[in-house]
Amino acid sequence: MNAKHTTLAIEAAALLDRLGVDPAARTGGSLIARSPVTGEETGRLPFASVADAEAAILTAEAAFKAWRVVPAPRRGELVRLLGEELRAAKAELGRLVSIEAGKSVSEGLGEVQEMIDICDFAVGLSRQLYGLTIATERPGHRMMETWHPLGVVAVITAFNFPVAVWAWNAALALICGDAVIWKPSEKTPLTALATQAIFAKAAKRFGQVPEGLAQLLVGAGDIGAVLVDSPKVALVSATGSTRMGRIVGPKVAARFGRSLLELGGNNAGIVCPSADLDMALRAIAFGAMGTAGQRCTTMRRLFVHESVAAELVPRLKKAWASVTVGNPLTSQALVGPLVDGAAYDAMVGALEAARAAGGLVTGGERVTDIAPDAHYVRPALVEMPAQVGPVLEETFAPILYVMTYSDFDAVIEAHNAVGAGLSSAIFTTDLREMEMFLSAAGSDCGIANVNIGTSGAEIGGAFGGEKETGGGRESGSDAWRAYMRQATNTINYSRDLPLAQGVVFDIG
Repeated sequence: MNAKHTTLAIEAAALLDRLGVDPAARTGGSLIARSPVTGEETGRLPFASVADAEAAILTAEAAFKAWRVVPAPRRGELVRLLGEELRAAKAELGRLVSIEAGKSVSEGLGEVQEMIDICDFAVGLSRQLYGLTIATERPGHRMMETWHPLGVVAVITAFNFPVAVWAWNAALALICGDAVIWKPSEKTPLTALATQAIFAKAAKRFGQVPEGLAQLLVGAGDIGAVLVDSPKVALVSATGSTRMGRIVGPKVAARFGRSLLELGGNNAGIVCPSADLDMALRAIAFGAMGTAGQRCTTMRRLFVHESVAAELVPRLKKAWASVTVGNPLTSQALVGPLVDGAAYDAMVGALEAARAAGGLVTGGERVTDIAPDAHYVRPALVEMPAQVGPVLEETFAPILYVMTYSDFDAVIEAHNAVGAGLSSAIFTTDLREMEMFLSAAGSDCGIANVNIGTSGAEIGGAFGGEKETGGGRESGSDAWRAYMRQATNTINYSRDLPLAQGVVFDIG
């Protein structure tokens, strides 16, 4: 089907026109963009070549050398203008996110709001790139640390948050003095084009932005390989699967580059005897079913204390059976589509494996009366006898594995007994359980919540996780340090030259 003849293609083209995207950038190419909402083709984009990527790196290197000497508060002004342009384009870009990623209208708008929020955060941060004054043992000396721009930053993003993750990285990298090259997911290239056009508007208003300060490369894995392998790329920030991270991490490390990895998340919740079950029910439902289970922070495992399981599990099954599944653009449905057929096949395979391991499956059926070329499914709740088989792996789909427990220490061990360590949650009103979960002996995840679900992180806190999640941190807190290099400085303002540690070296 020709993209220009489909309903969503027409709407997407109109949105891209309003956002200032050149039609030549989205037509006539061999990369076919499709909306998971209906399966319709929405554009055909030209692929960037390896030569394009190599040229982009050289241009970015030159841009970095010019940008790094611009005062940080002035760099913050560019990000402030980007935030203004995003505010003006929020409705159009949010709608495009919903079309291309299959998100509900509110989630599409919410993703753009995340971009705006991180711009606001970064603008303030541009005046707070603080170092330390350090006590020195040598009289007449001063010791301090300073932070300097790092270099070219490659940002490789996934389909599920097609624009927010770029903003998390780009807003901080730009105020830190770096240049940015973005390789978006091949599943969501149109939103990347739109975001790049919005940045161009901010850059034009700013004036004197070095050419190539923020570039976009729409391409396949060969483009990512160029960015990963180039010694001129100081930092590779990559969001995706653990499998991808196992490739990217060693390659970047082999050339002594830096990597910031945001990988898998087999996230869990624990429901304790004292939990507010009404609150827990809502939090679990959104955590497990929101964005059709396609968030890095989606709740995938649930441990329920045996004393409340008989009350909570039937309520969960009722919620799973009654939740609305539908077109996120034309209905108020809470669950939209999976991104594509491969995601659906992975879900089917995981449920088959769960049944083979003794799991009792509620839901999980494909819904075919919404759009025959799309992949809508009912969320699946699977009561498992133990944490085995597919429970130990992340499946990017709306599957929640439910297990019961009796001993708190044992459930903490079970909670931590998976490869990934991104997000976690406990539902309790017991202070001791709460504090134990948050302690060094509790959750081993980068995000540990109490009485809220695993999803819905705010930009003020650093986002990321441990173990197979990669160890990277993006967004708030002191995540800015990943985009800078640290120098320790010692200044001697005396007329003597005392050495540290009492070392004597007298040549006179």
